[in-house]
Amino acid sequence: MTAVIDRPAATVDVAAVALPRVFTSVAVTSMVAVSLAPSLLPRSAVVQAILTGLLAALGWGLATAWHHRPRRRGAARPAPSRDSARLLILLAGAVTVAAAMLLADHWQDSLRVAMGVPTVGGGHWAQVVAGGAAIALTLAAGASAVAAGIRRLGALRSAAVVAALAIATQFWVGPALWQSRAQSYHAANATVDTSLRQPVSPSISGSPGSLTSWDSLGAQGRKFVAARAASGAVRTYAGIDSAPDQDARVSLAARELERAGGLAKSTVVVAVPTGSGWIDGNAVQGLERRFGDDVAVVGVQYSSAPSWVTFLFDRDAAEQSARALFTAVSDRISLLPEGERPRLYVYGQSLGAVGASSIFLDEGLGERACGALYAGPPAGSARTAGATVLANSSDPVVRWSPRLLLHPPALDRTRTDAPRPAWLPIVSFVQTSVDLLSALDAPAGHGHRYGTDQGTALPDRGCAVGAAYA
Repeated sequence: MTAVIDRPAATVDVAAVALPRVFTSVAVTSMVAVSLAPSLLPRSAVVQAILTGLLAALGWGLATAWHHRPRRRGAARPAPSRDSARLLILLAGAVTVAAAMLLADHWQDSLRVAMGVPTVGGGHWAQVVAGGAAIALTLAAGASAVAAGIRRLGALRSAAVVAALAIATQFWVGPALWQSRAQSYHAANATVDTSLRQPVSPSISGSPGSLTSWDSLGAQGRKFVAARAASGAVRTYAGIDSAPDQDARVSLAARELERAGGLAKSTVVVAVPTGSGWIDGNAVQGLERRFGDDVAVVGVQYSSAPSWVTFLFDRDAAEQSARALFTAVSDRISLLPEGERPRLYVYGQSLGAVGASSIFLDEGLGERACGALYAGPPAGSARTAGATVLANSSDPVVRWSPRLLLHPPALDRTRTDAPRPAWLPIVSFVQTSVDLLSALDAPAGHGHRYGTDQGTALPDRGCAVGAAYA
């Protein structure tokens, strides 16, 4: 007869398996709260979900790395926290996230009311929760798979794979991507918008008698000259394709300004474009509102890439082009009889402000021009002494810099256009970095968008017509 021995059934502590560790709950909760901290600009559900998902996954990754950190040989592994403690911290985290979401909802609505855009509703936050959770779980699963692969390969072979990928990226993938993007920027610059009409007025570049052809002006140059202008006002422009190099473009622009009758106006404005060659139409409208038809605006394109690309990789191009154009125009003005010399001003927005401010490196602004206006100058990159500065408090471009990680931004020359979030170390840097993505999506007067006051606010220090410029 076979004896039957009753064995106690194996039990699984479901709570211990399912509940995250205390530090994991704290890390994920903290990161989600950071993602919901006040922003400068209204944020879409998609962007918020991506940010929340990324930071939640980062919190999980940091907690996992801490748990698996190397320990001294013989060191005892910390005792696992009790299930009750895990549950308590998890519930506290859920309450914290819910409170942070309520505060974020209030903040987002206050921004939207100030900027005249629709407020958010429950559907917005449902998308954030669903999207953020999906992104966080996907990233966590991917990281776990990578970690498992590293364990199977071993440290040496994993390092070899990483080195091979780094070399391939540096010598093949990176250059190929850069070349592809450069070609796309050039193609976009050459694209002709068929809704734009070629100017017929001889005072506008691109017209039949112009020294710069319509096709050579580039996409942004064509928009600049095709926009409705005050009758008789002069708008001249030289695009990347108008001449083979910078010196030739600057010389061509100066001759085009003279041909169009710009030097016969009482006011000439050297407008430094952004990276893609864009000159804000609001600024030009403001200038023509202030000076009527007695104004000439001249600009030269120095790049076809977006401003952020040029700012990071070719900022010198903006500065060199601005200085060369100002010098060429100033030299032509100085050849006129003293009583016939127009007032000379400088205008630039964003990267254009950086280029414009470089004009006055060697001599003070007042010694070379009647005034300058910089709209949305990047933080710490433009020399603003003596100039009029338009900077929205909600503009992330005027706030963002690496210093923002540990130091509050300098906002003494900004104008309050929306609620201002309090500065928090690291948190404000993260939020401002994300706001850069939507800086141009705000209406004029908010974010990195400026209105006609870019022209009407141009300073007037009593600089008389006929003043000499060296």
